[in-house]
Amino acid sequence: MTAGKQTFWTTDRIMQLIIGITLTVLLVLLLRYLSNVLLPFFVACFIAYLLQPLVEWNQRIFKLKGRGIASLLTLLEAAVALGVVLAFTLPSMLREVGMLGKILHEVSTGKIAPPHYIVSFVHLINNYVDPEYICHHLNGQDLNTLLSKGPSIVEASVGLLMDVLGWLLTLIYILFILIDYPRIANGFKLIVPYKFRPRALVVLNDVRVSMNHYFRGQGCVALCAMVFYCIGFSIVGLPLAIPMGILVGVLYMIPYFQYVTLIPVAAISLIYSLGGGVDFLPLMGKCLLVYAVSQSICDYVITPHIMRHEMGLNPAIILLSLSVWGSLLGIIGMIIALPATSLIMSYYERYISNPLPVQNSTPNPPDQPTSA
Repeated sequence: MTAGKQTFWTTDRIMQLIIGITLTVLLVLLLRYLSNVLLPFFVACFIAYLLQPLVEWNQRIFKLKGRGIASLLTLLEAAVALGVVLAFTLPSMLREVGMLGKILHEVSTGKIAPPHYIVSFVHLINNYVDPEYICHHLNGQDLNTLLSKGPSIVEASVGLLMDVLGWLLTLIYILFILIDYPRIANGFKLIVPYKFRPRALVVLNDVRVSMNHYFRGQGCVALCAMVFYCIGFSIVGLPLAIPMGILVGVLYMIPYFQYVTLIPVAAISLIYSLGGGVDFLPLMGKCLLVYAVSQSICDYVITPHIMRHEMGLNPAIILLSLSVWGSLLGIIGMIIALPATSLIMSYYERYISNPLPVQNSTPNPPDQPTSA
């Protein structure tokens, strides 16, 4: 070996790599094992992240020094907005659900003769959706059989209660995260060991900038998409137009997942067409036109205007990251898929593919710790 040259893969580095991979695998397994418990917390973190600008806006408008009152105001404003949406949409949604249920009932009882190729489909939906069937099924059970299932009913009730309490904790999580958001964000920097902190903070800053740009920009685009789809579905006469438009807008936060709603839209169009008021193919064609027009406006007009530039991830990489992280960690993986993938790619590009010198600066010396 030539003097002056050092081997990159030393025993210490190999051991560090093995230990790092082992800890990563153990962390993934732990997160997967605790996913049901951690899901409300991760959802709360994501919602708090989206509401953070509104908290700062409330602080500026009402000239509040602390974040506690501003956080409460933010949650109150979000609750009022949600209540207004429900007040306007719930009555019409219940009427339209009743109308679709009536059509299914008439088809199943023979009052309406459906095409032969959808008879089994209609019966399947009717059996699992019709409340009369559920009531008849429960009333028809023998009392002794029902009593013999008492422990399982109690266990199921307790499980349901615990799930409800878990999701109620989400509201508490959101409040506390919003109140301590700056301290929590600053605390993540202190997790990184001091000697790795300059390099890590550069990568984390890149991810923070791209995530702020992506998630909040995508939230605005999703809100616009929600409005377009609600208006479009209402114009073409699709039942449950508002709920379906809201669902499309929510799923818009996950790239390409808005197209999953084509399945319920097709099912609603098919059931509505059985009533004889419309034909399935023309109604479904109009709905596809709504998708095409709304998607074109969002992709070619609104997204470039709001987000200015793309996040930097290829669509194939986005789909792959959603699949991989979703498979590893379930819904939690879907939430953190893009930040985690962006972090990995930023690190690879900055320090492996095209290494750049680390800029001096950032962390305070050990004798002057950053204030929490």
